[in-house]
This record gives sequence, C-alpha cells and structure tokens, in this order.
Amino acid sequence: MTNRNKVLPTLNYPAFLEKLRWVFDPIGYMESGAKQFRDLFVSRFAGSSKKRIFVHHPQAIQKILTNDRKKFFAPGKQSEILKPVVGTNSLFLLDGDRHKRERKLLMPPFHGERIKVYSQLICQLSEKVIKSLPMGKIFSARSAMQEISLQVILEVVFGIYDGAKSEELKQKIINFSDIFESPLTSAFLFFPWLQKDLGAWSPWSNFLHLREEIDKLIYQEIAERREQDLSDHNDILSLLMLARDEEGNPMTDAELRDELITILLAGHETTASALAWALYWILDTPEVEEKLLRELDSLGENPDPIAINRLPYLTAVCNESMRISPVVILTFPREVRESVELSGYKLEAGQIVQGCIYLIHHREDLYPEPKQFKPERFLEREYAAHEFVPFGGGTRRCLGYALAELELKLVIATIVSKYKLTLADNKPEKLARRGVTFSPSNGVKMIVTGERPTNIKRPSLVS
Repeated sequence: MTNRNKVLPTLNYPAFLEKLRWVFDPIGYMESGAKQFRDLFVSRFAGSSKKRIFVHHPQAIQKILTNDRKKFFAPGKQSEILKPVVGTNSLFLLDGDRHKRERKLLMPPFHGERIKVYSQLICQLSEKVIKSLPMGKIFSARSAMQEISLQVILEVVFGIYDGAKSEELKQKIINFSDIFESPLTSAFLFFPWLQKDLGAWSPWSNFLHLREEIDKLIYQEIAERREQDLSDHNDILSLLMLARDEEGNPMTDAELRDELITILLAGHETTASALAWALYWILDTPEVEEKLLRELDSLGENPDPIAINRLPYLTAVCNESMRISPVVILTFPREVRESVELSGYKLEAGQIVQGCIYLIHHREDLYPEPKQFKPERFLEREYAAHEFVPFGGGTRRCLGYALAELELKLVIATIVSKYKLTLADNKPEKLARRGVTFSPSNGVKMIVTGERPTNIKRPSLVS
C-alpha cells in the first residue's frame, strides 16, 4: 500500500553540483542514485525547471508506459533543451493531437515493406565505406559508422546519392553534430544561459551559423521538390510531401524542415554510436565473434538481407550491445495527470517521471552479471517491453526503431563477415556524453587487417 507520508528519496547534493554531475558524469550520477535507492529517486535535472523522478524499477516503468495518455502523458515542453537543434515543429516537442497527427504522417516510410527496400542499400554502403579504409591503419569505428549511417539517412530520407549536393550536406551535418561531441560542449544544451552569440569563434555562434547553412540546403531541396512530380519517388522527403492528414492538409515547409532535421540527427547519430558499440563488444569478446561468424557462414555467399535480419544470434548480439551500452539512457519524460501510486510512493499531478534505461538494463535481478557482455541471455529469455527499452516505449517509442534495428544487423553482418578487424588497443570504452546521446569515450579505435575468405568452413557449434 502507498504510505501517503513517505517522502520521495532525493540525492544529497547541492542543486548546482548535482546538475553539473548530470552533465559531466551522468553514468556515475545514475549508479550512485541506484545504489542508494532501489526503485526511484528525485533528480534536479539540468536544463529543466522542474525536478524529475528517475524511475528504474521495471514494474514502475510498465505502469508508466501502459498508462500513457491516461494517468501519465508526454508533454513536448519537457524536451525544450532540443528546440535550438530540431525546431519547434519537431515530433520531440509536440504533444496531444498535433503529436498524433505528425506521428501518423511520419510512420509509413519507416515500417513494413518500405524498410525492406533499404536493406540492399545498407549492405552496399557498409562494404563501400570499410573498403575505403587504409589496410593496417588505425581508424575510429565511430567515425566510419557515422559515414555509413549518415549516407543511409541521406539516401533514404532525401533520395540524394553521390555528388556535390550530397557531400556538402553530409559534411555540414557532421560538423553540426560534432559541436556537441563532448560533455563540455554539451553543456550549452543543458544550461541555456550559455547560449550566447559571442562572435565568430564562439561555440554557440558556430552552431547558429551551421544551422543556418543546413536550413538553406533543406529549404532549397524542398522548393525543388515542390516543382517535381513525386508520385514515383520512394525517399522519405517525397513521401512526407505527398502525405495528407485526416483533413487533407499537407505538411508545411517549416514542419518538413524540423522533422527532417530530427530524422537526420536522431537517425544517424544514435545509429553510428550503436554500431561502434556493437563492433567493440564483438571484437572484445572473441568467442562471440567466432560464434557470430559461424551463424553468418550458415547463410552461404551473398545472403538475402532479410535472412540476415532474422538470424537469432546476430539479433542477440545487437540486443546485448544495446542493453549494456544504451545510446539513449532515459525514456521520454512523462507528466503525472492525477494522483497515482508508483513503487509505494504517492505522486501528485504535475510531477515529472522519467525511466532510466541505463539503470534498468544494468539491474542484477534482470540481467545477472550486468557488466558482462553475454548475448546468450537474449536466447535464453524473452524480455518484456518494460525490461529492455533501447528505443523507449509507449506513445514516444522511437519512430525509426525498425529501420535502426535492420541497419544495425546488416552493417554488423556485412563488416564482420567480409573483413578481419582488431581493436587497436586494450583501453576499455566507456559511455561518454555526446549531446543528449552516449557514444564510446575513445571512438573505438580499430584496424582492418584483411579480407575474409568467402569459402571458409568453420566447425559447427558445440552445445
């Protein structure tokens, strides 16, 4: 039963120091909270005017997600820190009927038969990027994976292939993303008072300049499409321009711009980090790499991408990588609509709750030896949607999760099966803040040592 006098647990930090630790040491901050309080704790969240209740008990997460739009709802205003990046029309910042309208318009290109069309493209781009790397030289897996994921997004979203236009947009987006590549520069998002244009060499001025240049390219592309017959186009921009809501209205140029920026940044940034993490864990665990190679060999030469997507051990490897190193460590915030009980505490209307993906994925009672990379756990047990939440959940689940999962598996399969790779050093990788997402602290330094023979036969698995 709920004890109405039970005080919500709060970390014993001075408010400003707590916000600083959240920006510069978020994993240590969250693990400290979990050690003190088993189910939830109050956080004075940087970049927010309200305290937030960080929840890391799976049943509490289940209660929040299954009561979306009832006892809890997900107001876009709680993601205000993203507004300078994605704009006011982004799905991240919308709620209510407008959020439902926009999500309905955006959903079709990311699911069903549409994503199958992208599978061959993903495999080809993966091989092209890895083949271009100098043999025997150290490279950053995070950077190489960003090259793949960004090119996929450009071709899938814009239908822009190789050429000057593609290269210009690609480079500007990379520069734009890299502005927040460290905890120090990420602080500009969490502390609005830092967002000052102090001249050409200041970080925020650089951000505004790049944003303006990218906007020009996007609006120019939209204007050119307005003059074309888009009926036979399959890229997401064209599909969105053709889409109509229930009242027959199309998306405006501003809406298109903000959603395209959202897809570009959220789509390629998170996927690049997830790919780098998966490669790191595979190479760091030789028995996993060997078992994965055996499974990939079982498909023979030039396997169908859809068959690759269905491989159980590959799926388990990718899931375990997303579990142990989640690229996003919090679910979308929810606001309490009416008094509700959660893990024995009474929450009042207006309070903000947020699921801690990292802490859920590292619970000893859910994932024994949580710091160990063990893909087999996903073959031995099926985890519920509130226990394994790499893409969030409820009404705010990541719109492009199906494409992201497909890309993760196809890129990893293509690279691992065709090329011999090794880690360049034994330095452990840690989750490091990159804006509001998390990437490997050292970028995963790797070396391509050669191509794999296609006719090799590995011994069958021994149970």
